[in-house]
Amino acid sequence: MRLTEISYGTAKPIEGYGPGFFRVGGHVLKGACLITPWDAGLWGGLDDTSTPLSLVGKIDVLFVGMGAEIAHVPLPFRDALEAAGIGVEVMSSPAACRTYNVLLSEGRRIAVALLPT
Repeated sequence: MRLTEISYGTAKPIEGYGPGFFRVGGHVLKGACLITPWDAGLWGGLDDTSTPLSLVGKIDVLFVGMGAEIAHVPLPFRDALEAAGIGVEVMSSPAACRTYNVLLSEGRRIAVALLPT
């Protein structure tokens, strides 16, 4: 089997996660966070649509990690983002971290909003 090293360029991949935290760019974020290829910071959770809406025109899809299990996002959250042209894909937070990193390595216009496990 041949392995290929993944290159992210200047983008910030998710380096690790665990109970209540995510590690990005050598920094640990505790609690809900929003990660883009160029930045990572805390996020107000599913009641906060303004932070992901600030990414209109910069991303095509927002992955939403719902914690340890998959759950539905509130309809007003999904509707606000989709009306602004941002697709919403919901999954568990571990799956969202992995998916984000794979698509980030492909240069996709993505971001991930994560609730801790």
